[in-house]
Amino acid sequence: MKSDKPLHAPQSHFPVRDGSLHIGGIALPRLAQRVGSTPFYAYDRALLTVRVQDLRATLPAGMRIHYSIKANPMPALVQHMSGLVDGLDVASGGELRIALDTGMAAQRISFAGPGKTDAELTQAIAAGAVVHLESAREAESVHRIGQALGLRPTVMLRINPDFELKSSGMKMGGGPRPFGVDAEQAPALLRRIFELDLDWHGLHIYSGSQSLNAQALAETQNKTFELALQLSRTATQAPRLLNIGGGFGIPYFAGETALDVRPIADNLAHWLPRTQAALDGAQVALEMGRYLVGEAGIYVARVIDRKVSRGQVFLVTDGGMHHHLAASGNLGQVIRKNYPVAIGNRMEEQSREAVSVVGPLCTPLDVLADRLDLPAAEIGDLVVVFQSGAYGCSASPSAFLSHPQALEVLV
Repeated sequence: MKSDKPLHAPQSHFPVRDGSLHIGGIALPRLAQRVGSTPFYAYDRALLTVRVQDLRATLPAGMRIHYSIKANPMPALVQHMSGLVDGLDVASGGELRIALDTGMAAQRISFAGPGKTDAELTQAIAAGAVVHLESAREAESVHRIGQALGLRPTVMLRINPDFELKSSGMKMGGGPRPFGVDAEQAPALLRRIFELDLDWHGLHIYSGSQSLNAQALAETQNKTFELALQLSRTATQAPRLLNIGGGFGIPYFAGETALDVRPIADNLAHWLPRTQAALDGAQVALEMGRYLVGEAGIYVARVIDRKVSRGQVFLVTDGGMHHHLAASGNLGQVIRKNYPVAIGNRMEEQSREAVSVVGPLCTPLDVLADRLDLPAAEIGDLVVVFQSGAYGCSASPSAFLSHPQALEVLV
């Protein structure tokens, strides 16, 4: 019996040969043998490279691209990305250590986040990274720590704008927010930054994430540039960098289509020379995470049981929400929808059935696919969850019920 529920977003990034999905040129069953056990995440380095190359080819010349490590902090992946992008953005002391290990120049690493401890600020200042100030308290702390270290800290001011990114999955600006300094408070804090003789590097204005609406992204960027120009006029020197955030999304669910970056690039081509002329040649950066890495990764779990309960087929796997919280629908979804899911070693089979894929956890929340049409699978087959390169392993409650953690590989 087939399901009448909508299908997920289609996937076309990974080739299929001889019935099996291939990742990094390796057939999935062979990759599982190479990894040694399931469950695991696999990230395709060629897809990561192509995504950045395609983005550079579309964006106007001179636009900087930063990778936001919180999307996926796997050290090998971050190392690979560091050779493709112009900067790394971190949000914790742990991520800062990963970024520094890549060999990326410290002045191209920026540290944002609303709750930086003195220990983390000390770590960033000692390393020479750029600290994104999110409050007046942080400015004073950075000054104090810099004096104690005998260093002049480099800082940017993160702004909470009075607008938000419409049609976004997660809003990071507009209204009351824990992130950044309210735009109306920014001029006073800018004056204080210069009084403290901090090395002011520029502005960071981030409004939201996971948008597939090019018009909404362009409109938000218009407001971002206008706000940046307005605030810069209140500073005693021009910024060297303007980080306008990102917000570029990827399709997950039925009815969603890939973002068309071309209209956004055309709009940026209008703003970039104007902004640089007004700000003495300041560089402009897009900060991205999910868009760069999300579609290059898969999550793989093995079927360990097949059971039928009152007519419904369940595939029980050795992986689940403790490894991939987002795919279970428990990371921000209001109504649960299926991620793209396949039986990775049965990609060309025509016989299909409606099944639910569940994990081994003793909770009804542990669902990777609900009544989805899939090839008839047996114990030992490999379930694949696509669009898993971002906010997967590190964004999941891996200690829940004390099952083994998922492995991660870059191929």
